Amino acid sequence: MSTRWIDSPIGGLRLHAAAGLLTAIDFDASPQGTRREDPLLDEVERQLAEYFAGERRDFDLPLANDGTEFQQKVWNELRRIPFGETASYGEIAARLGYERVVSRAVGAANGANPIPIVVPCHRVIGSNGTLTGYAGGVERKRTLLALEQPGLF
Repeated sequence: MSTRWIDSPIGGLRLHAAAGLLTAIDFDASPQGTRREDPLLDEVERQLAEYFAGERRDFDLPLANDGTEFQQKVWNELRRIPFGETASYGEIAARLGYERVVSRAVGAANGANPIPIVVPCHRVIGSNGTLTGYAGGVERKRTLLALEQPGLF
């Protein structure tokens, strides 16, 4: 397993990779350890830098899919939300063929997403259009959404 700390406009991030797959991105990371060469983490860092600079809208990275079948369905649907757009938890449930009452389960799967930003869980909002919880905190969510669509929030 490889890890790397990077600085970003939303604070320190720790990138995790194993077996040639991006496995996690952690918020609130502090710099520690020695920077080791890892071609995948080099690419993740490059693509994140492009995203934060407003030069990238989609990520093209090999991702681990460690989660339940339902979580994987939700995470795949999150990747279909276009840059600069949002969807509600109920809309995600409906897109997956479930009743909107499954929105709480969608919210739980969204919150369990180990690869935020790349798998854009920040693009999911409340049914009334408000920002709801985010593993990295609502301020990070607001910053990411504002980066994608200035003036939205």
